Amino acid sequence: MPPEIPLEMTAALTDSHCHLAYPGLEERLDDVLAHMHDKGVTRALNICTTLEEFDAVHAIALRYPGVWASVGVHPDNEGVREPTVEDLTRLAQLPRVVGIGETGLDYFRLGERTVAEMEWQRERFRVHIRAALQLDKPLIIHTRASAEDTLAILAEEGQGRARGVMHCFTENWDVAQRALDLGFYISIAGIVTFKNAQALRDVAVQIPADRLLIETDSPYLAPMPHRGKTNEPAYVSYVADYLAELRGVDREALAEQTSDNFTRLFLQ
Repeated sequence: MPPEIPLEMTAALTDSHCHLAYPGLEERLDDVLAHMHDKGVTRALNICTTLEEFDAVHAIALRYPGVWASVGVHPDNEGVREPTVEDLTRLAQLPRVVGIGETGLDYFRLGERTVAEMEWQRERFRVHIRAALQLDKPLIIHTRASAEDTLAILAEEGQGRARGVMHCFTENWDVAQRALDLGFYISIAGIVTFKNAQALRDVAVQIPADRLLIETDSPYLAPMPHRGKTNEPAYVSYVADYLAELRGVDREALAEQTSDNFTRLFLQ
């Protein structure tokens, strides 16, 4: 890893995707947010994965300056309240709610089911896209083992008007380029620092600077040198350091660019 840069020399960073209402972070939030600021990370987007947790996600955004919230139901969550367009649009208009998601498709844990049997996921995804279009809010997209269907539904339902971010991106360059062609941003998490992630590094160097976001997806996927430990927003600084070296750019420029991109996508 590149050496840590003193805080007074760093541009402000933004963690574009974290789960502050999850165990491991929620019970020590004051310390987590203080550590975040100590590392020069001044903003974070707290992501919702079920309607049942939305109140807790939203309360954190209302309590802490520099934290925003999303509303959505993760594609992997079963046995939870199913969202309607009306649910999502109502909650997405509350103060400090700036995105729709986490949504998308995940075929990784099919078990004995077929892809055809995952129509409930595809319909849930369509509901999120329709809500986002109604409000002109960005989508936060999760895709795992489902890139073709994810892109096809985005193109079909989005009608060229859907916008948002492909979060924690781990797909190949072809998928990235097609997402970029749809107008989406690409967010890179700490996976890029893992030894076995060369394919992702090959993608990360090609993402246009004005479409790049960085994230932690905390409390999961802590970057090196904290891999295997609880992740937190402060560690997006390691993602920034690593990406700057990988892309051969000034770390300050990358911090400023990715924060500007977050502002453009979610706050304007």
